[in-house]
Amino acid sequence: METIQYTPRGVCSRKMEIDVEDGVIQAVRVLGGCSGNLQGLSALLKGMAVDEAVARMEGIRCGMKPTSCPDQLAQALKSAR
Repeated sequence: METIQYTPRGVCSRKMEIDVEDGVIQAVRVLGGCSGNLQGLSALLKGMAVDEAVARMEGIRCGMKPTSCPDQLAQALKSAR
């Protein structure tokens, strides 16, 4: 199992850790940010293929920001490819 550690940029979250095994997300942990939303996102991503998660989350914006926590999770997953 690989653990991706990522420091997001441009969002409230301060740290992201994603456990991936054989191209499938096993767990997501996020420090900071909107707790309820990120817990829900983490639960939805568990068991999802990395490529599917990137395709669904990349490019999502938060208000007027050019990025979001889902987009930053996608960037974290892409950085580990």
